[in-house]
Amino acid sequence: MEVIYQYAWLIPVLPLLGAMLVGLGLISINQVTNRLRQLNAVVIISLMGAAMGLSLALLWSQYQGHAPYLRTLEWASAGNFHLTMGYTIDHLTALMLVIVTTVAFLVMIYTDGYMAHDPGYVRFYAYLSLFGSSMLGLVVSPNLVQIYIFWELVGMCSYLLVGFWYDRKAAADACQKAFVTNRVGDFGLLLGILGLFWATGSFDFMIMGDRLSELVESGSISNFLAIVLAILVFLGPVAKSAQFPLHVWLPDAMEGPTPISALIHAATMVAAGVFLIARMYPVFEHVPAAMNVIAFTGAFTAFLGATIAITQNDIKKGLAYSTISQLGYMVMAMGVGAYSAGLFHLMTHAYFKAMLFLGSGSVIHGMEGVVGHDAVLAQDMRLMGGLRKYMPATGITFLIGCLAISGIPPFAGFWSKDEILGAAFAANPLLWFIGWVTAGITAFYMFRMYFSTFEGKFRGNDEKIKTQLKNAAAAAAEKLGAVELAPNFGPGAMKKGELDSHSHDSHGHHSTSPHESPWTMTLPLLVLAIPSMLIGLIGTPYANYFEQFIFSPNENLAEVMEKAAEFDPHEFYIMAGSSIAISVVGITLAVLMYLARKIDPAAIASKIKPLYELSLNKWYFDDIYHRVFVLGLRRVARQVMEVDFRVVDGAVNLTGFFTLVSGEGLKYLESGRVQFYALIVFGAVLGLVIVFGVT
Repeated sequence: MEVIYQYAWLIPVLPLLGAMLVGLGLISINQVTNRLRQLNAVVIISLMGAAMGLSLALLWSQYQGHAPYLRTLEWASAGNFHLTMGYTIDHLTALMLVIVTTVAFLVMIYTDGYMAHDPGYVRFYAYLSLFGSSMLGLVVSPNLVQIYIFWELVGMCSYLLVGFWYDRKAAADACQKAFVTNRVGDFGLLLGILGLFWATGSFDFMIMGDRLSELVESGSISNFLAIVLAILVFLGPVAKSAQFPLHVWLPDAMEGPTPISALIHAATMVAAGVFLIARMYPVFEHVPAAMNVIAFTGAFTAFLGATIAITQNDIKKGLAYSTISQLGYMVMAMGVGAYSAGLFHLMTHAYFKAMLFLGSGSVIHGMEGVVGHDAVLAQDMRLMGGLRKYMPATGITFLIGCLAISGIPPFAGFWSKDEILGAAFAANPLLWFIGWVTAGITAFYMFRMYFSTFEGKFRGNDEKIKTQLKNAAAAAAEKLGAVELAPNFGPGAMKKGELDSHSHDSHGHHSTSPHESPWTMTLPLLVLAIPSMLIGLIGTPYANYFEQFIFSPNENLAEVMEKAAEFDPHEFYIMAGSSIAISVVGITLAVLMYLARKIDPAAIASKIKPLYELSLNKWYFDDIYHRVFVLGLRRVARQVMEVDFRVVDGAVNLTGFFTLVSGEGLKYLESGRVQFYALIVFGAVLGLVIVFGVT
C-alpha cells in the first residue's frame, strides 16, 4: 500500500497532463486536434478515470487504518523562513479526492453527449481537465500557501468555463462578475493568511491553530485581532461557496454550459470553500466569535437561497439558488461545531446535486427540437410539463434527486441534513428553526420544479406562452440595455445549421415533442442515482461509519465512539420526525399548487405581492450592488480621471511647458560668440555697481 502513497501526486498531475496535451494540440495543430475530437475526449476521460482509481485505492487504504501520509520538499527559504510544498493524504483528503474524481469523471462522460455539436468541444474538455486538476491539487495541499495557489487556479478555471461562450455578452458579463466577486473574498483570505503567519510564524493548519490559541491565552495578541484574522480567512469560503453577501455570482454562472454548472455546484469550486473551513478548523474552533459568524452566515444564506428559489422559472437558476441554500447548511454545520455533519452533507449533496444539474441539462437538450436555439425558452419551466413521458430516465433520476435534497428517508440528503439540524438545535435553537423552515421551503421549490417540468400537460407547443416569454425577455433585456435576448445558445450542444437538421422528424416536419438524451448523458444520471439513494446509509445515527472516519481534528476515535454510544433514539425520532414533517408539508403544498391545481399560485402571489417581488427580484441584491458598487465606482472613477487629467496631467504638462519656454529663451543667449558673453558680463557688473552704488 505504501507504493500508492508514493505515487499519490499523480492524482492532480494526470488531469493536468491531459489538459496540457490537448491544449498544446489546440495551439500548434488546431485543425487536426479539433478533427480528432473524440480521441481527445477519450484521453482526458481516461486520465481522470486513472486518477479516480488511485483515489479510490487511497480511500480504501485510509479506511483500513493506514496512517496519514505527508511528503514535502523545501520550495523557498530565506534565513529562518522555510516554505515547503508537497502533498498530504489523510481521511479528509482521501474522501475529497474520491468525491471530486467520481463527479468529474461522470461529468466528462456526459459532456460528450451534451457538447457533441459545439465547435469548442475539445477546448471545453481541456478546461474541464484543468479545472479538475486544480481542485485535486487544492485538496492534497499540506499548507495554506499551496492551498491559496490552487485556490486561485480554481477561480481562473471557473472564469474560463463560465465564460466559455465568450462571444455572448451575457456569458462574458457572468464570468467577469464571478471573477470580481471572488477577488473580494480572496483578498480577505490573503490578508488573513499573511496575518496568521505574522502571528504564528507558520502556514501549517494545526500549528497555526495551537499557536493562535496560546497567544490569545497569554495576551500576546488580543482576542479581537484573532477574531479579525479568522473572519478574514473565512471571507475566502464566503466567496467561493457563495455565502451572503458574496453569493451573487453563482446564479449568473449558469451562463456556462450545463456540465460545468454541475461540476462547479457539486464537487469543485463551491466545495472548495467548505473544504477550506474544514482544513482551517483548528484555527476557527479556538475563536468562538468567528464560529458564531460562520454559523449565522450559513443559516441566513440557507434561508436566503431557498426563498429566492421559490419563484425562479429558469430550471438552472432554481438549482443554482438551491445550491446556495445547501451550502448554507454546510457552513452552518461547521459554525456550530458539527464538523462531520457538514462534510457528510458536502458528500451527499455532491452526488444528488450533480445528478440534478445533469438532469436539467438533459431536459434542455430534449427541449431543443421543440423551441429551437432560444435557450430562454429551452430553460423555462413554464414551457415544459409532462416530460416524464418523453424522457423517462431523466424524469426518474430527477425525482430521486428531489427526494434526496428534500430530506425524505432513506435518501441520502435526509441523513446528512437531519444530522446538521440536530447539531444546530443543540447549539442554538434559533439556528435550528431557520434550518427547519428552510427544509420545508426546499421541499416545496424542488417539487414545484419537478411537477412543472415532468408532470401534467406538455406546454412546449403553446405559442401564446412562447410569445409572452419572448416579450418578457425583450422587456428585461431593454431595461438592462442588453444587446441580446438569449442567455445561452441552445443547450450548448448545437450550432444553428445543425439544430435545424436535428429538430425535424423523419418526414421533415418540425418536432412537436421532446426526446430522451443519448446514453452518454443518461448513463451518468443513472450512476449518480445510486449514491443519491444509498450513500446516506453510511452515516445513520445507529451506525455512523462516516463520523468514525471523518471527525474533527480536536477529537480522536475513542471520543467519537463514546459520543456515538450516547445516542438517544427518542431524541432522534423527534428531530427526524419534525424535519420529515416540514418537508412533507412543503411537498404537499407543491402537489396542491402545481400537480392537482387546487391552489392558484398566482392568486397567492398577488395577495403577498411585496414578498413575491422580493423573492422574484432576488432580495434586490443585484440591483443594490449595481447601484452602489458598479455605478458608484464608475462615478468615483470619473472623479479620479478628472483629478488625473487636471491635476496630475496638468502638473506634468506645466513642467514640460516651462522646460520648453526656458529652452527656447536660453537658445538665444547660448550663441557661442565670446563678444556676446563679454557684453553680458559687462552688463551684469554694471548692474551690480549701480545697485550697490545707489544703496
